[in-house]
Amino acid sequence: MTVSAVSSATTATTTSSSSSTSSNSTLTSSDFLTLLVSELQNQNPLDATSTTDLVNQLTSYANFTSQQSINSNLSSLASSFSSLVTLNSVNYIGHTVEAKSDTATLSNGAATYGYSLSSTASDVSISISDSSGNVVYTGTGTGNSGSNSFTWDGKDSSGNQLSDGGKYTISVTATDTAGNSVLNYTTVSGTVTGIDTSTSTPSLTVNGVAVSAANILGVTS
Repeated sequence: MTVSAVSSATTATTTSSSSSTSSNSTLTSSDFLTLLVSELQNQNPLDATSTTDLVNQLTSYANFTSQQSINSNLSSLASSFSSLVTLNSVNYIGHTVEAKSDTATLSNGAATYGYSLSSTASDVSISISDSSGNVVYTGTGTGNSGSNSFTWDGKDSSGNQLSDGGKYTISVTATDTAGNSVLNYTTVSGTVTGIDTSTSTPSLTVNGVAVSAANILGVTS
């Protein structure tokens, strides 16, 4: 369609509507109808809007309003799902869980970790780092296919006993006879003492360390 002339009053109306739309970042029913009426009033009689074009415009608006409704419903659904996840996370409090993680708190002079191997490893190297990233211990571990555990006695490479309360991270390198890595993931176990819902995925406090609820592998007690 070609619009040959637009009155000043219509231009003002259209401009006002466009400004309102921009400020609200949302096309309302009133905005759409105002634009549609302006289009019909100011169309070229010799080149009028075809029925097909008009139907397409109405269909586009219908799709737009439907999308707005869907977005609103999805937002409500996401909020409800988040509340449900939080409620389920509360049930972990007081229970001992195993979760995918690599950090544990040194308690009573020891910290226990686990790691899973996809197949038997011929060489397993373990290092423990403090919260600043400094390696405080290096050693070896078992290479059984499946689950393995490692308990660190809290002593650094020089034999000095480190203080309880520090958070230490394990790093495991496990390779088969061909030198290929067979490490799946590392784990920690501990009692859940609280939850943090400040992020989209709630985290559990396990022995003083934050662990994502999505990484829980099982409840042992």
